[in-house]
Amino acid sequence: MKALQYSEYGPSNVLHIVDRPEPEPPAGRIRIAVRAVGVNPFDWKVRNGAFGDTTPSRLPAIPHSDASGVVDAVGEGVEDVTIGDEVFGIAVGGAAAEHAILREWTPKPPAMTFAEAAGLPNVVETAGRALDLLGLDKPQPADGLTVVVNGAAGGVGIAAVQIARARGAKVIGTASERNHEFLRELGAIPVTYGPGLADRIRALAPNGVDRALDTAGRGAVAELVTLTPTPADVVSIADFDAPQHGARVTDGSEGRAYGTLREAAVLYAQGRFTMPVERTFPLEEAAAAHDLSESGHVRGKIVITL
Repeated sequence: MKALQYSEYGPSNVLHIVDRPEPEPPAGRIRIAVRAVGVNPFDWKVRNGAFGDTTPSRLPAIPHSDASGVVDAVGEGVEDVTIGDEVFGIAVGGAAAEHAILREWTPKPPAMTFAEAAGLPNVVETAGRALDLLGLDKPQPADGLTVVVNGAAGGVGIAAVQIARARGAKVIGTASERNHEFLRELGAIPVTYGPGLADRIRALAPNGVDRALDTAGRGAVAELVTLTPTPADVVSIADFDAPQHGARVTDGSEGRAYGTLREAAVLYAQGRFTMPVERTFPLEEAAAAHDLSESGHVRGKIVITL
C-alpha cells in the first residue's frame, strides 16, 4: 500500500510517500480502506521532534491517528461492524496510508462526508474528556451551567461549544472578532480574547461563571481562575503551567472519553453538530497540510484525502 512516512524528525519535507505492507487487524480491532485523515497539531509536533524519541518510539513512522474510511477487514472478537461499513475513529500504527488499523471507531452518519468525519476523533474525544472533568457529564441544573471556552474557534473549542450546549450548558466562547458570527451560529456567546478578558466575561455573565475550559493556552488560565468558584473549576488542554494557578490539566493519562465520538455522530445526525473543514489536501501534498496547520491560522480542520 501507499503510505506517508518519515524516517527522521524535522520540518515537513521529511515526509515522503513509500510502499508499505498492508496491515492485518489483530483481535479486537478493524482495518479500513482510508478515505480521509485529520491533521492535528500533535501530528506535526511529533514529526518535528518536539517529544523526542518518546512518541513514536520507533522510526520510520506513519503519521496521524484520526481517520475515516470503509471497513475491509475485521479482527477476531469484533462484532459491532461488518465489511463495507463506513466508520471514523483513531488508528494505531499510523493512519496516513491506503489502509489503517483502528482501535476506536464509531459509525459515520450517512450525511457526513469522509473529510468531515476524519476531522473529529481526537478533538471530539479531548473536548468530551475535558467537559467530563468539569462535571458536564452529570445532569445539569434547570438553568444550566455557564461555561467559558477559551479558543472556541479551534478544533477542540468548536467541539466543546457544541457538546456543552447539547448537555445543557450556556457557553461563552473566546475568539477573534472575525469568528464571532460563527460562534453565534454554534450557540455560543462570543467574546474577544486578550487583555481585559475577565472583565468582558463578567459583563456577559453578571451571575458568574461556573466552569472554564482553556483550549488555547497563551496565559489565559490566570484570568479564567478569577471567574470560577474555585481554580479547580478550570481545565486546560494547552497550558501545562495551569496547576500553578490551581487549575487542572488534562492530557488523557487520566482516561479517555471515546464515547464522545458516538455522541458527536448522533448530534450530527440530528443537525446539532458541525466541524468545518478549512481545506483538504491529497496525500501527495501532506507537507503543505502540515505547514498550514503549523501556521495556526485555521478555523476548523485540515484534512488529507486519499
